[in-house]
Amino acid sequence: MKLRPVPPVTQPAYDVPAYRSTAKRAPKQPLVEVEPTLEASGPAPAAATIADLATGAIGERIVVAGRITDDGARPVAGAMIELWQANAAGRYDHPSDTHDAPLDPGFRGAGRVFSDADGNYRFVTIKPGAYPWLNHPNAWRPAHIHFSLFGATWASRLVTQMYFPGDPLLALDPIFHSIADAAARARLVSRFDLELAQPGWALGYRFDIVLRGTPFEDAR
Repeated sequence: MKLRPVPPVTQPAYDVPAYRSTAKRAPKQPLVEVEPTLEASGPAPAAATIADLATGAIGERIVVAGRITDDGARPVAGAMIELWQANAAGRYDHPSDTHDAPLDPGFRGAGRVFSDADGNYRFVTIKPGAYPWLNHPNAWRPAHIHFSLFGATWASRLVTQMYFPGDPLLALDPIFHSIADAAARARLVSRFDLELAQPGWALGYRFDIVLRGTPFEDAR
């Protein structure tokens, strides 16, 4: 089973000098192509839905929703979508986060939903804050939400980040700019959507995700 090739410069390079830690993570030898199989990885696990991260939390409440499709514009139903993020002050609920911003005891910063038959998903959460990191002098990460998507199997996991429109830190972020193609970078920025917003309660952002080259596409 062959996957469709990914267009050039739409994916980040393995080694991006401006993003310093890639020097240690990037492979030093040529990659070995492995034919994907559904049988080898088994089914994705059943898991509980955690769609509301905002109840009891401090910060700007937002709705994040979108549609998961393949690169043939077909909906991907039953995909497990997980997210994790910093709180409104820019701190993760994780022991390794030593940023001196306050923790929010009402916000765990992790959720999980499954796409419906039309590929739609929806979360309620808190808009994350920016936070400092040690990549370069006075470096701050733009506000972002991490997404992890599982298809039919464990091996089909893909990870990406969602950013917010109008964030001035995007112009300075080497992770965002590790993608050379401007149009591809723009697909990582959510779209403010007044139709998702709920009057007097939450603003809304739409983040559609296209899964390209999924192993199950030829079986449809």
